[in-house]
Amino acid sequence: MQSDRLLPILGVRHSQNGHTSFESKPSRRGGPPPSELTKPKIADLFAGVGGFSLGAARAGFEVAVAIDLDRHAIAAHKKNFPFAKHPRRNIANLTGESLVQMAQLDGEKLVGIIGGPPCQGFSTMGRRRKNDSRNPLFLHFFRLVSEIKPLFFVAESVPGILASKYEALRRDALKQVSRNYHVVGPFTLCASTFGAATIRPRVFFVGIAKASGINLLLEDFTHSASQRKNSVKTALAGLTPSVKATWQSEKSSWRRVKESKSKFFIAINRLCESVGDPIAIGRFVEKLEVSGFFGTEHKADVVERFAAIPAGKMDKISKFPRLSWNGHCPTLRAGTDHRRGSYQAARPIHPDKDRVITPREAARLQGFPDWFQFSPTKWHSFRQIGNSISPFVAEAILDAIRCKLSSKST
Repeated sequence: MQSDRLLPILGVRHSQNGHTSFESKPSRRGGPPPSELTKPKIADLFAGVGGFSLGAARAGFEVAVAIDLDRHAIAAHKKNFPFAKHPRRNIANLTGESLVQMAQLDGEKLVGIIGGPPCQGFSTMGRRRKNDSRNPLFLHFFRLVSEIKPLFFVAESVPGILASKYEALRRDALKQVSRNYHVVGPFTLCASTFGAATIRPRVFFVGIAKASGINLLLEDFTHSASQRKNSVKTALAGLTPSVKATWQSEKSSWRRVKESKSKFFIAINRLCESVGDPIAIGRFVEKLEVSGFFGTEHKADVVERFAAIPAGKMDKISKFPRLSWNGHCPTLRAGTDHRRGSYQAARPIHPDKDRVITPREAARLQGFPDWFQFSPTKWHSFRQIGNSISPFVAEAILDAIRCKLSSKST
């Protein structure tokens, strides 16, 4: 059977009684495997589809509660993290007490708070308005940290937040946690140096409680950066390049992928206990069937124009970049929601085919598993991927923190 070949390389095995179990995977930085620990509970704010949550789960944490205001994001996150709580709330209206109540921890405490507050207001690709209504949400993240006082926090944003015009915003945010936390950063990490096939630089603010006695350094988060980078060719290997424009429904977007024993395929598709939609995982493991192959219908003149664009160059009209097999994908963008015009972000053009990439191809470039589920619509799938942190980067950061927590506990 397909599963007999595929399961072992994804970190899963069948026991003698026929049940599926997950193998213990040691931390890349040492320490006991997550399955031998009581999994620390964390909250993911502005959770989106779950790139941060996936990295946290793979690092040995349990996402107790994930909050987002976008109903499509919450629905997708719930599919991938069925054991987490999923209140749809505006972070600005939450108190620390209400957040803890929503997590339903049964006497346990939230060990960490992670999240990527909306960054469109800071992005150099957008209008970058100083008074963007989403900017204060960055402050609310730190407010909730100050109220709940978890052991650690990780906030993610775009490089634009480091601009001088946002200095007061950064200062006010960090002031809320400076008394109780040692803060590392802000520092910038690039997804391509952690295994993703996209450049995607992101800024991080990491805090560890002073009372913990744990010392976090910048080197803890840059040490695991890989010198071997994965190209677009590596990331898209095994995905069918022949995508029909008529594949518009969620049902028609399921297609077979080719099994591979490559390091990249194994890294992205490693299964994780309590994570994933059982139906999607079953179809992937048993039949190598994967969703997200939505087609895009281009007019004849657009196809002709795309055909003339060399690899690594940009279409002058649409501003869509053509991917290069041996290069990296530019930062994938989300576009805007319905409140801001529902503008479509530039979608890269396939290296060989004269079409834009599919959501599943975008997910591969970002570092998401083939079994990971997004919205059943093409529009929201692209938005969710473009809004997400690469799971590769999230896992590296949270694995470093878990290692320090484990060492201190030992």
